[in-house]
Amino acid sequence: MIRWLKNQWQVLRGPSRHFSLGFLAIGGFVAGLLFWGGFNTALEATNTERFCTGCHEMHDNVFQELKTTIHYSNRSGVRASCPDCHVPHEWTHKIARKMQASKEVWGWLFGTISTREKFLAKRRELAEHEWARLKANDSLECRNCHNFAYMDFTRQSPRAEQAHATELASGKKTCIDCHKGIAHRLPDMAGVEGW
Repeated sequence: MIRWLKNQWQVLRGPSRHFSLGFLAIGGFVAGLLFWGGFNTALEATNTERFCTGCHEMHDNVFQELKTTIHYSNRSGVRASCPDCHVPHEWTHKIARKMQASKEVWGWLFGTISTREKFLAKRRELAEHEWARLKANDSLECRNCHNFAYMDFTRQSPRAEQAHATELASGKKTCIDCHKGIAHRLPDMAGVEGW
């Protein structure tokens, strides 16, 4: 086995005896295209509502809550799906979020929230992680659809108009500071300042 590995290493280290440099360059380019295409296909396949709700943990818990909100069904017919609110649209931010989400795969593998009881026990912790993430990125996912520059303050309630015109415009607050629980039920907020 060691001898075979040494031979393979020599082949890799040495110049090509059988293939031209052009063939290797074109082959590398084609292999790169295939990798990139496969990577993007996998990325987009995991960025759908169908994928997100494919496990019963999400389908039976948070997805059922989403169905009762304005983000799921509204008068204009525009609907936000899971990735719209939990994955940024720009490629670099999307990749970073997908890397963060790999922790969620571990949670799924180990059954962290595999039952309703386990989910409810971890609900506040999960929500706080998501709120912190949204706070840190200035609610980037909210801004995928809600552009502050195009808001018509005159069609908002006086309270919303005041908040959007002052606190959001000043940069002191971001969407998630006021809109927790907009698409999913709030966890038990006992003991949290301001609730």
